[in-house]
Amino acid sequence: MADPLTGEQIAALHADLPLWRIEDGMLVRDVQAPSFLRGIEFVVAIGNAAEELDHHPDIDIRWRHLRLALVTHSAGSRITDLDVTLARQIDQIVDQP
Repeated sequence: MADPLTGEQIAALHADLPLWRIEDGMLVRDVQAPSFLRGIEFVVAIGNAAEELDHHPDIDIRWRHLRLALVTHSAGSRITDLDVTLARQIDQIVDQP
């Protein structure tokens, strides 16, 4: 099981993950896809990355808007290194040209 990040580690996340925010104890990012189908492609790629890590985000899809939320349920629904790792991978997926 992954250990929860400390308050200091969570506070430092903004420098490493500037497009993410802490909301209701979760690491959250909103993504605006260029089209609905591109948004679905993002979800498939994120799903593949999540399966490789065996760590799965909450994903809400509204037309071209994706809301991604990360938290480690097995660590008491707290943010862990698993969430940070997946957030970095998600950034690579959705921020590529």
